[in-house]
Amino acid sequence: MARIIPSMILATTAALSLLAAPLAAQPNDAEPATRSANEVVNKSLPLADRADFEDAQRGLIASLPDGVVPGPAGAPAAWDLKPYDFLKGDQPSATVNPSLWRQAQLNLASGLFQVAERVYQVRGLDIANVTIVEGDTGLIITDTTLTVQTAKAALDLYYQHRPKKPVVALIYTHSHIDHFGGARGLIDEADAASGKVKVIAPTGFLEHAVAENVIAGNAMSRRAQFQFGTQLPVGERGQVDAGLGKALAKGTVSLIAPNDLIKQPYETRSIDGVEIEFHLVPESEAPSEMISYYPQFKVLNMAEDTTHTLHNLYTLRGAAIRDGRLWSKYIGEAIERYGDKTDVVIAQHNWPVWGRDRVVGYLKKQRDVYKFIHDQSVRLLNHGLTPTEIAERLTLPPSLTSEFAARGYYGSVSHNAKAVYQFYLGWYDANPADLNPLPRAEQAKKEIDYMGGAAAVLARARDDYKAGQYRWVATVASKLVFADPANTEARALGADALEQLGYQAEASTWRNAYLLGAQELRNGLIKTDSVTSNPDLLKGVSIDLAFDFLAVRLNAAKAEGKHIVVNWTFTDLKETYTMNLENSALTHISGKLSDNADVSVTLNRATFDAISLKQRGFLGAVLSGDLWVSGNPLKLRELFGLFEDFSPNFEVIEPVKAKVE
Repeated sequence: MARIIPSMILATTAALSLLAAPLAAQPNDAEPATRSANEVVNKSLPLADRADFEDAQRGLIASLPDGVVPGPAGAPAAWDLKPYDFLKGDQPSATVNPSLWRQAQLNLASGLFQVAERVYQVRGLDIANVTIVEGDTGLIITDTTLTVQTAKAALDLYYQHRPKKPVVALIYTHSHIDHFGGARGLIDEADAASGKVKVIAPTGFLEHAVAENVIAGNAMSRRAQFQFGTQLPVGERGQVDAGLGKALAKGTVSLIAPNDLIKQPYETRSIDGVEIEFHLVPESEAPSEMISYYPQFKVLNMAEDTTHTLHNLYTLRGAAIRDGRLWSKYIGEAIERYGDKTDVVIAQHNWPVWGRDRVVGYLKKQRDVYKFIHDQSVRLLNHGLTPTEIAERLTLPPSLTSEFAARGYYGSVSHNAKAVYQFYLGWYDANPADLNPLPRAEQAKKEIDYMGGAAAVLARARDDYKAGQYRWVATVASKLVFADPANTEARALGADALEQLGYQAEASTWRNAYLLGAQELRNGLIKTDSVTSNPDLLKGVSIDLAFDFLAVRLNAAKAEGKHIVVNWTFTDLKETYTMNLENSALTHISGKLSDNADVSVTLNRATFDAISLKQRGFLGAVLSGDLWVSGNPLKLRELFGLFEDFSPNFEVIEPVKAKVE
């Protein structure tokens, strides 16, 4: 049945199940060209400016004593900041871009912070923040971190220093898992179900919370390893930061469904003596998202629409393109509505900004960076430039380049510009030669042959490497590897080039991708176990979406010539579906049953979920009386024999080895 593999779940649990032998090849040091490039960055930015460092530490009440949050029983720590002690040095290592080093130092700030009267944040216990507002009798908490363990640790830290009031409301700002995954560490599901605790979310939250990572979840999960560097060692030559925070926590992910939805563009709630105005900002950083304003405290929470980094219009793990024009518009609306009455702006990543003038200045530059990238990318595409050409040409104006919060520690101008092109025009650049190119491996073999063979290409590429032309060498070496994955010299040279690019990268996401690529070229793929479906997330999946996921698992070649019709009846949901396999496509229609079904299945949602989680089998459910089958049960068996599971360990930096029909 449907198997849910959210990208961040796989990314955070990958380290729990490493199956490969210890790494043999170790990272290199920075080459002279990399040292020179990083020195240029060091001299071009006001790295001595300590304003952000003061803001990141302002209001600190207490840090987590040892910086460690224990993981689930028998598992590694859910959170551990001790390996990042190397970042406490004053001078950046030559193997880290100095601007990224600065961001990584800032993201070391960890603990319980007071933001304003009755407003607190726990930061640095996961990639995302927990915001706590003290109501008259209880606590109003915004967002949860990624895991149950880090969420509980955040609340425990708060209780060690503030009165132990009960949680009366939990607010989800948006539908990304690092903002709801720790829910069970903060509240009990029964209290949410009874209404004792309000669980407030923007409309569409539950659908988007589970849907984004289902259909393409396996590919997204593998790609997330490159974005977050989850399989890299922490250190000066490995993972140093995640831009929005230090890293992803490891642990248990949960979801408690909301019981109160914000549906209008602006809605006000009074919760335990605290007035909150919510503003829906859908299709900005997330499909379902909202910001909030607290008039009593003059605090504006921008969720994830403004942070201390340029964000993603396209995320490297893979997701729908985000609309930079709309994103900018929402920030502009926040300035107009709240700018002159906000003393502090917070977000669910990074640190706050205090003072009305500074708040408005910060928001304006956040507004303008997304609008600039959108407008100028569209201008250039209307001149006929392609995504790569736009990305190469587009640079921020000096007023934004010098703004640290607009620099690309998580997103980048380069891949955001390409995202704008894709948003409007898609993948095709209109050149007919690019309409139907050869597959990667076949094209690589032809190109290497045209260039005089692997030995000749390697010789020239080594010279280019010595000249510091790492971008080109990485490209050429990749061609060599795709032409012949067993070419150890090409793999080694490609790894060296990717590594230097990683050392130079300002974006943590680019650094992680480059360095993991280098690691896999040298040492092979570190395999992970398949991730078991998450029960909390599975409950949020509609039957319609679950059936759609079954359809993408259908092996079309095996289904050739088969015609199978299945009726499904869910007794507790009072829902019926007709599923039809024909022409190697699996479709379904809700609200009806076919008179010509080969087999009919009757069950409840709990049984369906248990089978989906592989906690139960069809036969066991039939024997227990929880599932009834009429018609030809062999047809059901035949249908489910056509579905395939996806490996979480497919190759990225070389041709996929598994046979795919």
